[in-house]
Amino acid sequence: MPRDLSNPAERHPEKARRAPAPRLPKPDWIRVKAKGGARLKATQQIVEANALTTVCQEAGCPNLGECWSQGHATMMIMGEICTRGCTFCNVATGKPNALDAFEPGRVADAVARLGLDHVVVTSVDRDDLEDGGAAHFAQTIRAIRHRAPATSIEVLTPDFLKCRPEALETVIAARPDVFNHNLETVPGLYAEVRPGARYFHSLRLLQRAKELDPTIFTKSGLMVGLGETRQQVLQVMDDMRAADIDFLTIGQYLQPTPRHHAVARYVHPDEFAAYETAALGKGFLVVSASPLTRSSHHAGADFRRLQAARQTRG
Repeated sequence: MPRDLSNPAERHPEKARRAPAPRLPKPDWIRVKAKGGARLKATQQIVEANALTTVCQEAGCPNLGECWSQGHATMMIMGEICTRGCTFCNVATGKPNALDAFEPGRVADAVARLGLDHVVVTSVDRDDLEDGGAAHFAQTIRAIRHRAPATSIEVLTPDFLKCRPEALETVIAARPDVFNHNLETVPGLYAEVRPGARYFHSLRLLQRAKELDPTIFTKSGLMVGLGETRQQVLQVMDDMRAADIDFLTIGQYLQPTPRHHAVARYVHPDEFAAYETAALGKGFLVVSASPLTRSSHHAGADFRRLQAARQTRG
């Protein structure tokens, strides 16, 4: 029988033995107003008609209503089951299904039908594949270029940790406009928050992307509220700038279920503003830091900000 991914026990079998963590009450600044309307419904219909998976749904993004009501959806390719078991993540864990050769075409068709001027394409981790799914990313980029040539493309990829270096080269050769890979947290929390990943490998991946194509924009994101210190966050910013990363996002970690990593604290909006000021001072082209910031939130507008910032700096 197929797994019932609406059942937390089947969705996250790797977390079954974790003790439930207490859940802190959310402060007022975390509240999200529900969105609806015809545009949201139309987005949902296009996603369903093309049999697509979106990270908006799978990760339980708090901004889904806002984005879908504007016709924006972040595509998640290569299935809905991830080979990793990060303690913060709501995406299902287990053995994925085989790749769908027709998926790149369906994604491209949805991008065209939604009329997107910018699209974010992400994926689950696919450690079961020799290239980590790099060729599938490249095929999706090429399909979008063919079907929606005016659309700028941002990819948010896995770390390709168990792959040969050619995996990253395959993605970059397809010429996305933005290469994004999230560091997620500070290195001291990797063993607990992001088991199976390696902080300096992820950092080097982003650096290599810029080396392979100096014209590409590179982007990475952090969650806060997991137990990190301000000094640790500032050190990650310095590491990112040493790797020539252009764009930094910082958002509040929200606990999907009691068996996920606990929220250590809710970071006040004033602290996010201070992080943004510090990051801009360190040389990032663009910084987005707020409680509800997510990697693909306002990605189209942020891409235009990136272009303008690069042009201004020359």
